[in-house]
Amino acid sequence: MFTFVIACFGAVGAMSRPSFRKLLLVLIFGALAMAPAGLAQDQSSQPSSSQQNPNKQDAPPDAGGPGSDVGPYAIPKKKDEPPPPAPEKPKKIEGMPDYSIKVDVPLVNLDVLVTTKEGQFVPGLHKENFKISEDGVAQTITNFNQATAPITAVLLVEFASTNYFFVRDAVTASYTFAQTLKKDDWVAVISYDMKPQILTDFTQDKGQVMGAISQMTIPGFSETNLFDALYDTLDRLDGIEGRKYVILVTTGVDTFSKINLDQMMKKIKATKNVTIYPVSVGWALRNYCEVHQCGYTHGMGIPVGQMDYLQADNEMNTFARMTGGRAYFPRFQQEFPEIFNAIGQDIRNEYSIAYHPTNTKLDGSYRKLKVELMAPDGGQLKVKDQKGKDVKVVVYARDGYTAKHQVE
Repeated sequence: MFTFVIACFGAVGAMSRPSFRKLLLVLIFGALAMAPAGLAQDQSSQPSSSQQNPNKQDAPPDAGGPGSDVGPYAIPKKKDEPPPPAPEKPKKIEGMPDYSIKVDVPLVNLDVLVTTKEGQFVPGLHKENFKISEDGVAQTITNFNQATAPITAVLLVEFASTNYFFVRDAVTASYTFAQTLKKDDWVAVISYDMKPQILTDFTQDKGQVMGAISQMTIPGFSETNLFDALYDTLDRLDGIEGRKYVILVTTGVDTFSKINLDQMMKKIKATKNVTIYPVSVGWALRNYCEVHQCGYTHGMGIPVGQMDYLQADNEMNTFARMTGGRAYFPRFQQEFPEIFNAIGQDIRNEYSIAYHPTNTKLDGSYRKLKVELMAPDGGQLKVKDQKGKDVKVVVYARDGYTAKHQVE
């Protein structure tokens, strides 16, 4: 266009003034007519965005995130999901109170000692070798193992002003028992005459046990209130967990206890996890008097005859049998080491058995127990010694237990 204008101005000099004006007007109007078309042509000559990048995609309206030359990095928005419905509560029935069910399944623990007739412990027995009956009904054993563990024991000693031979035997027997203790054993020492006296509470210090026994030098009263002392000891043991033992060193004679024999028997029946091992003293004097027909006195003129001692022996056997222990009646002091070693073997090597009774009533009733040995095939179990000969075995277990009593 500008070349054309310049060429026109080159011919101006050959034109007259009126002709020049006409030419100038033509050029001005021509230029104005051509300008819009040029602007439109320039704009139309620019490529559109779709022509510049044909692969570009438009982002959907609900997409988020940045775009790019190729396409948008669309990050879909999470849809608002409704929360899961709450579990339906059971419909409450009108007039029915809220309640919960609690099932208390009792468990009976039973310690069983199996020895030969000579008193040797019989090892190697299995759960299948034991048959437990409660009130004549066979029970299913749930837990079974052979226990070898430290002991928790009370040494309960008769120490009264009765007779020199009785006192000497009692102190000697106590020292002999203390010699068999191991470092992890817990032992308390209690002496009794008119009433029990705690010489040392439970301790694992063997020297402290020896020191407690050494306090028994000069006896006081001549009464031997055995039932009161044993009853009090069982009361104290109720608060101690686990298996407990009472090593009862005594003549077995009770003189003036407030507790009678019937009450004592009921207490033993109601006591759990306690085994009593009575060891009698004074047999040398009793044998002498039996031969020489000397009169019996139990210190300071308390009349005690041969029948009283026989009754005492019978009571000691009963206490031991009821709790699964054994009673010993040594005739000489030289038998004490063997006796206490046997007691140590008994209480350190025994079979622990547990079962859930078929009678689940919590009625406080006394249940009779019976423990039998049998072979795996259901026949009689036979135990042989090293020479292959059949050996008679003896089973020691408590006679029964008292069930819990729940008040409804």
